[in-house]
Amino acid sequence: MSTFILAFVFFLIVAVAMSLGYLVQRKAIAGSCGGLGALGIDKACDCPEPCDRKKARLEREEARQAKLNEWKQNQIL
Repeated sequence: MSTFILAFVFFLIVAVAMSLGYLVQRKAIAGSCGGLGALGIDKACDCPEPCDRKKARLEREEARQAKLNEWKQNQIL
């Protein structure tokens, strides 16, 4: 039981230290290898065209943005 408590306290201290480091530096956590950008890949999938789910999400975002712009125009007038 003491091993479990000691391990829990250790991980808690590490988590607090990481969060304090983030708060002080205001930098996002970054990997050491550079991720997909280091391989020359701009996006997670190399599809020439987005999938149906992404297309639907983009359409919803565009519709939301259009409604927001329309609402702003009505507020100005």
